[in-house]
Amino acid sequence: MDARTDAPLRSPLAPPPPTQPLRLRARAATAQEMAAIPWLKTLEAEQRERIASSIQAVDVEVGERICRIGREANFWFGVIDGLLKMSNDDAAERPVTFTGVPPGGWFGEGTLLKREVYRYNIQALRRSVVAGLPLESFHELLESSLAFNRYVLNQLNERLGQFIAAREIDRQSDPDLRVARNLAALFHPQLYPGVNGLLRITQQELGHLVGLSRQRVNEALRHLQERRLIAVEYGGLRVLDLAGLRVYPQ
Repeated sequence: MDARTDAPLRSPLAPPPPTQPLRLRARAATAQEMAAIPWLKTLEAEQRERIASSIQAVDVEVGERICRIGREANFWFGVIDGLLKMSNDDAAERPVTFTGVPPGGWFGEGTLLKREVYRYNIQALRRSVVAGLPLESFHELLESSLAFNRYVLNQLNERLGQFIAAREIDRQSDPDLRVARNLAALFHPQLYPGVNGLLRITQQELGHLVGLSRQRVNEALRHLQERRLIAVEYGGLRVLDLAGLRVYPQ
């Protein structure tokens, strides 16, 4: 996803964030939530059982932040359900959104590898369930699991390709093209395996990510649906031709 000027996040109907910090609301992940974590399947049985006990989950409300610029990175985070956005500092002269993170997406491995502080904010666009693997468990897996190393390396490689493509999209002025390419990024089967062809997103949420009004997003989606690239369904979008979205308008 490309960088673009942000629109306000919170809807008047959105519930206010809970008063308790996320860390105090964290809980053990359920078996169903564990089943939605793609990299767990790469581990050996004994290792998977041991690591699973360290994974936490938390329910996040609209507008709540999972990561803040300048804060120490203590967890590797992934989206079980919902939709997050990665952005720069809200106080910046030009606030921008870097990417959206739908179900199945895990992020922040580069920050954890270097044991740095966050250089971005991660905020919920809709009610979400987020899982976290503690920093030390992350490094333990890097040291002991070849399959996990390959998974993380593939994540970094695919994300690099995504951000290079985002720079190209950012130079495009055609709203239909911007919506098509950004949708293609959100349907990335390796980075976001939890989407499974159906992305639960509203036109307003997509507008936040793409940097367009809801009305212009609606028009772009209609054009893409006419081309049989997507199908607009109740509560979300279904991709019909991912390859076509990636090369639109060819």
